[in-house]
Amino acid sequence: MPRLSQWLIRAALLYLLAGFTVGALLLGHKGVPFHPALWSWLPAHIEFLLIGWIMQLTMGVAYWILPRFWDKPRDADLLYAQMAFVLLNVGIGLVVIGGLWRDGRALLWLGRAMELGAAVAFARYAWGRVVGRQG
Repeated sequence: MPRLSQWLIRAALLYLLAGFTVGALLLGHKGVPFHPALWSWLPAHIEFLLIGWIMQLTMGVAYWILPRFWDKPRDADLLYAQMAFVLLNVGIGLVVIGGLWRDGRALLWLGRAMELGAAVAFARYAWGRVVGRQG
């Protein structure tokens, strides 16, 4: 398995752990209230699981499994895939901080823009590896 796939999948599993931990705290809070401010972590819980886990796991598996062609090695456009990894993780962090901070609207938008940039960068990387049956 390529090194970048390992990093993407490991990061996805860390987001899964973080999302389940926050979700367990929220669920436990329903039975025994800890602190009312805990509900402000609901958007972070959703962000960790939807973007952090699902999108990152999908990117890691796609990087590993998309076909290579003999004339173009896997790491020909590696910079785009690495850029997608960095942009996605920084974007998730900014979205979570922006959601928890009272005046974090600008951070929230910047984080979403970085997540979109990560999707575009990864699509740019994968575009050359997806071809039809004719070649």
